[in-house]
Amino acid sequence: MKVERVVLHHVKMPLVHPFETSFSREYEVESIIVQIFADGLVGWGESAAESNPYYTYETVDTAWSVIPNFIVPRILGKEIAHPLDFWGIVRRIRGHNMAKAGVEAALWDIWSQEQNVPLWKAMGGERDYIVSGVSIGIEPEVSILLDRIEKFLAEGYRRIKLKIKPGWDVEMLREVRRLYPDIPLMVDANAAYSIEDAEHLKKLDEFDLMMIEQPMSYEDLTHHARLQKMLETPICLDESIGSFAMARQALELESCRIINIKAARMGGPGQGIAVHDLCMMKGVPVWCGGLNETGIGRLHNVALSTLPNFKLPGDVSASKKYYKPDLIEPEVVMSPDGTIKAPIVPGLGAKVREDVLKMRRVRVWDSADSD
Repeated sequence: MKVERVVLHHVKMPLVHPFETSFSREYEVESIIVQIFADGLVGWGESAAESNPYYTYETVDTAWSVIPNFIVPRILGKEIAHPLDFWGIVRRIRGHNMAKAGVEAALWDIWSQEQNVPLWKAMGGERDYIVSGVSIGIEPEVSILLDRIEKFLAEGYRRIKLKIKPGWDVEMLREVRRLYPDIPLMVDANAAYSIEDAEHLKKLDEFDLMMIEQPMSYEDLTHHARLQKMLETPICLDESIGSFAMARQALELESCRIINIKAARMGGPGQGIAVHDLCMMKGVPVWCGGLNETGIGRLHNVALSTLPNFKLPGDVSASKKYYKPDLIEPEVVMSPDGTIKAPIVPGLGAKVREDVLKMRRVRVWDSADSD
């Protein structure tokens, strides 16, 4: 494919319900929608960098600088044989994985259209559906949290993930397990604890959790390995796995027993596929996390989640959990049995709603205007 034009759309999307983690409470989500024109086709991707540098050092503003100034000059007017070649093209750009991921995703959309296959097949997926879980943020009261769990279980979600932090963990989980003793349940700390909290974290073993996600700092693989030896519950790493190399090191150190694959965090679907393959070879299950993406990023996550080693329900939920309306049509919909069908048409599988995109857009950059 020959890249002819790149357009960036910075959007702000109001959330249906506020989402709180151990580091922030969000009422709207910012991201960069990447639109690439090549060979008479249009591809869409999403750079899921947030407005703040809390989940990662990247922000919407850093991606807004890096994509047009450093990534676009390397691809504009160039022939790209396959999206997997993109990583080599941008290898000199250190970090900025979320900026890279949005561009690579759009290239995958175009390439799958050219191959006349659905995006999930282009990525090597083996099934046309995924099993969906849901992530629930920290709430002001446990009663509100319990009501939300009941709502999502009634909708059919196969797994519940709860955000935790010091002071919102053991007693909250005790109340949840009192009402829901048997549901598939996991927790996510977003690095809110340290090794000094190990004895406290051992109390989580009593709740029969599927996993504890990212309990400590993303830089601390050695203490995660130490903590994993103290726990019966598997540790899952998220923020720590920013690359294939970090995934390999985490597995060699036995810092975790499960890995959360987020293509946005790793630099694009190609790196996500590589980590998936590594984990499958090592017998380590993976699942797909989310970053409150719009339907564009969500459909890319659906496609990635159809690969064979995505054996656990991910955080790829229906559009209506996040946005009304979403940026795509048809929106991502979950069936009553807790599954999401992967689109069967070539490419991304949905039409971008230009009316909603314009309504939510706060700025635009077009390579055609920068010549």
